[in-house]
Amino acid sequence: MPNPVTAIPPAPAAEVAAHYARRLARETDCADVYAAFAQADHATGDPGFVLLDVRGPALYATGHVPGALNLPRGKMTPRRMAEWPAGTVFVVYCAGPHCNGADKAALHLAGLGLPVKVMIGGITGWVDEGFGLAEG
Repeated sequence: MPNPVTAIPPAPAAEVAAHYARRLARETDCADVYAAFAQADHATGDPGFVLLDVRGPALYATGHVPGALNLPRGKMTPRRMAEWPAGTVFVVYCAGPHCNGADKAALHLAGLGLPVKVMIGGITGWVDEGFGLAEG
């Protein structure tokens, strides 16, 4: 007898694998970003990507992910983004699941031809994971 979980059978394993591989190509999470910074090149502090807080400067100043730069979407001009070497991976985040600012920023950066991922959960997810915030 089917139940709410089994009434619709799962997709074939290859289809599920392809779906999640595509999803992970577009997003990361707070724990992975934290781990990347913890494993960053000790000489340069470079985690292999640029973390962008896309909220406004006032919210950024009250608390942000350590290592993040404040760059709201309206400031992501081709000229500004050209300050980073070609191929730089950008990871964007906003306030949290209730905010689509990171999605809009990712769409904008992708439209500029730049590699980008969204840090799902945003600042809310970061705090929920128990990770500290930087101020200023």
